[in-house]
Amino acid sequence: MQEKLLVLIPRVANFIAIGFLIAYGLRLFGEYHSKGRWAKNATSLFAGAGLLGLALTLLITPQNTAVLLLIARTKIAYVLLWISNLLLLAAIAAFGFITYARPLRLWYERKVARDLRQGRPKIL
Repeated sequence: MQEKLLVLIPRVANFIAIGFLIAYGLRLFGEYHSKGRWAKNATSLFAGAGLLGLALTLLITPQNTAVLLLIARTKIAYVLLWISNLLLLAAIAAFGFITYARPLRLWYERKVARDLRQGRPKIL
């Protein structure tokens, strides 16, 4: 039992490190994409690509592949697929909310300014 635990600890630590590298690399990619300034974000692009490549390289080692095979034999893939789909739907909903909330807020601000000019001080 103790031998299995000694083997499991580095593997779990590797997966945590790989997850961190993937998350950080995707964050750098997101920052690069969101700002749209090519010259300033080129370093973020290359850093993100480098971290994603490093994470992929660490992920395809024989030991990690064996763990992935063990995980693949369970039903966790379905759970992860559902989580992924829910996150994608949440991102679509957030994009829609952000897209439509700003024009509504601007419309409301104009209405408040118009009401103030007309001498109606009620602001709800």
